[in-house]
Amino acid sequence: MSHSISLKDAEQRVFQTATNDGTWDILLGCFFLMFAIAPLLSASLGDFWSSAVFLPFWGAAYVALRLIRKHVVRPRIGSVRFGKSRRAVLSRFNVILLVLNLLTFVLGLFAAAYASRIPGQVMGFALGLILLGGFSFAAFYLGISRLYVYGLLTGLGPPIGEWLWTRGLVSHHGYPLMFGFISGTMIFVGLALLLRLIAQYPASDDDQPLESM
Repeated sequence: MSHSISLKDAEQRVFQTATNDGTWDILLGCFFLMFAIAPLLSASLGDFWSSAVFLPFWGAAYVALRLIRKHVVRPRIGSVRFGKSRRAVLSRFNVILLVLNLLTFVLGLFAAAYASRIPGQVMGFALGLILLGGFSFAAFYLGISRLYVYGLLTGLGPPIGEWLWTRGLVSHHGYPLMFGFISGTMIFVGLALLLRLIAQYPASDDDQPLESM
């Protein structure tokens, strides 16, 4: 039993190392930046195009981070090829995440159709609960503790923004302020993790994949 536990712990440490380079944090921050900027563009571009214009930005950010992983991260920590058990966990996680995204999409369509009938406070709390639940699920399932913090930030952001907006302290239901802070925090954490990795590990030409059980 102890041997099995030690293998599981070792695999989890390898997985955390492979996901602790900061690139996914930066990509998440770039995604949530849309919630901060899109409301400011909606008056001139409309609700659809104010969000759609971010697609090229996300694509460029994804390609840039992939190149960073290939030319900066991989020469320092190598690549990881996980075994069947970890791949099965990741496959189940992707399926569940897809279902949650579809549910969020349907709820978003419903909210857009009945936006005039749903109080802003209700929509803020609903969005906050969805984001909190999604990040908490990912943190628990993947064993990445900082996702709990991201879940707390994104869960509190919409209701706090709505509360500030009802008191006339911010514009656009508080989204530019709250999600600007949230995306900035994620990008800052990602950059800090990436710079720490660069400082701790020298680059190497050996890129043999590490295989996990």
